[in-house]
Amino acid sequence: MRQFAPDVRTASCYWGGELGARLGAGGLSVPHTGGRSRGGPDGEIGTAEAIGTADGPADGTELWADLYRDPLAELAAAAGSGAGSASGPGGSAELPLGAALPAERPRALLCALDGHVGDIARGAGLPTPYLAAAVTELAASAVLSGAGAAVPDEEELARLLARALVAAALAALLDADAPVVPDGAARDAAVAALAARMGARPEGSERGLGAALARPVLRIASHQVVRRRRALTEAAHPAAADVMLYLAHGEPLRRRLREAVEELEPPVVVIGHSLGGIIALDALIASPSPRVALLVTVGSQAPFLYESGALPGLVHPEPLPEHLPDWLNVYDRRDLLGYVGAPLFPGRVTDVEVDNRQPFPAAHSAYWTNPAVYRAIAARLP
Repeated sequence: MRQFAPDVRTASCYWGGELGARLGAGGLSVPHTGGRSRGGPDGEIGTAEAIGTADGPADGTELWADLYRDPLAELAAAAGSGAGSASGPGGSAELPLGAALPAERPRALLCALDGHVGDIARGAGLPTPYLAAAVTELAASAVLSGAGAAVPDEEELARLLARALVAAALAALLDADAPVVPDGAARDAAVAALAARMGARPEGSERGLGAALARPVLRIASHQVVRRRRALTEAAHPAAADVMLYLAHGEPLRRRLREAVEELEPPVVVIGHSLGGIIALDALIASPSPRVALLVTVGSQAPFLYESGALPGLVHPEPLPEHLPDWLNVYDRRDLLGYVGAPLFPGRVTDVEVDNRQPFPAAHSAYWTNPAVYRAIAARLP
């Protein structure tokens, strides 16, 4: 925030540790059926689909949604296609002296990352341990041998490996219910940095783009979602159990926010993400606060709860009270937990759409590395 508004002082109002919902029995109510398939036979591989054109690669969000479900699925698809060339390292031609055997080529490329993982992770806003763990896990994977033999192009193999590494790191972040996940730009920068370290030129170059024109569509069978039910439940937990807890017993959370506002010098801007936006709106509806000059909700379900008749402080179709400050609502249409307010409250809410370039649920946590979010807030600061 200081990059866009250097004079602003930020303060936090963390309520989750003390007042947030929790699974009292550690998740015993969730059927346990195992973890991610990791490139196993559960992924159903479909036909090839172009995700780029001569004008440049397409967004690729659906590809990333599949890779978050199974980071090795793209490598497994390549290995299963047997797409080696007789004239390349994956074919039957004689290998150059000193060249790595086809099955060892992926691990040889991964070795080029030694000593550089931390810098690449920090540059993309990824916690280093997650990316380092992804490198270790990928290097030990049995799918590498088949992929090395099937993908003769060294640069395309490097990009496949880079996408698998970033997908594995981000999937682990999502499974850990991380509050912030890198947006699409940061994710792509990490892929590019990893691929470059392994010898690949940028995908916009002539050779790199040609290799990116057609990649397999990864059709993940629905039973994989069942296998990951515990992880998905835990990922959705703040957006489900916390919301239900707030709707049933919300006053302690509203009181915590009011106390935090009273400790700050006006004018105060209240910024709430997801359920934080619900709490902020509801608290300001219930109790006027002259200190607050701007309410900002980001990826919030507050408009949806109001329209559903479930917002505690205001029942549809009642209008917003006159004492409510200006309201800026930021959303990403791929974030299935973000809603718009202007159609419900014409002239009282300004909706700003951003594109985090992540599939759901990563889109819901990727606002906070997207510069467009901070620009929108800075433009409305009092």
